[in-house]
Amino acid sequence: MFRLFPVFVVFVTSLFIAGAAQAEVKVLTSIKPLQLIAAAVQDGVAIPEVLLPPGASPHNYALRPSDVRRVQSVDLLYWIGPDMESFLPRVLKGRSLPTVAVQDLAGMKLRRFAEDSHSHAEDADEHDHDHRPGSLDAHLWLSTVNARVIAARMAADLSAADPANAARYQSNVQAFDERLDALDARLKARLASVGDKPYFVFHEAFDYFEDAYGLKHTGVFSVAAEVQPGAQHVAAMRTRLQEVGKTCVFSEPPLRPRLAQTLVAGLPVKLAELDALGGYTPATAQGYEQVLEKLGNDLAGCLESL
Repeated sequence: MFRLFPVFVVFVTSLFIAGAAQAEVKVLTSIKPLQLIAAAVQDGVAIPEVLLPPGASPHNYALRPSDVRRVQSVDLLYWIGPDMESFLPRVLKGRSLPTVAVQDLAGMKLRRFAEDSHSHAEDADEHDHDHRPGSLDAHLWLSTVNARVIAARMAADLSAADPANAARYQSNVQAFDERLDALDARLKARLASVGDKPYFVFHEAFDYFEDAYGLKHTGVFSVAAEVQPGAQHVAAMRTRLQEVGKTCVFSEPPLRPRLAQTLVAGLPVKLAELDALGGYTPATAQGYEQVLEKLGNDLAGCLESL
């Protein structure tokens, strides 16, 4: 038995070393859409983590101590950038491992808010993040063009950190690109018949998606959930809805603005939701497509019912 003991030790040690060599690369993303893109790239290898829980706002999230530890220790971290997650830059100063702000990647097709972005807003102070004319529209994940750029960068980073799985990452990116080609075709066909129908949004978050599929919102109410607008502003918003007639007004989950029911009472207006973040979508290879497809189906479904 004692003669076997050294052999056993060598065997266990070899297993430990082999396991360490194949240690999983830990990926953390700030928001769900980036996690879903990473999940497509890491499919069959690992499941990326996400920092924000479902329903949390990426504009003003309050990090917990455990969140800070995750940010500091994870191997690769991806976030949109300071134009979206304004709570992150201070914490990232203490991080030494690779961090990527995807808004800065070469090849990204970025939009900026137009001069008339606030035409129906009561006051710029109502906004919980920067939508001033000329500022970056950071909802960039709603463009499949940008999703492809992000996925390619993730695959390159993962291939460098985990060469043993490099071929898998590259294959996953190719499959992701092919699925996005099919998704684009489905969405264009689904939304073709509603491109001329009027609708309003509470939050200007969908311009990338609209631009890709021939849509344009009629107005933005831009009311922050925590601010109750004055009676004059509500009256002006109702007048605008009366002028348009049958229409849809879209809010974003999890909270519908408190004035929504008052705003549309007695008008031929339907209230519905558009989920730009897909907070409860499982982190699978097809998760990103599911978010955009649901967005298109929810938008078309309301407009077709008018």
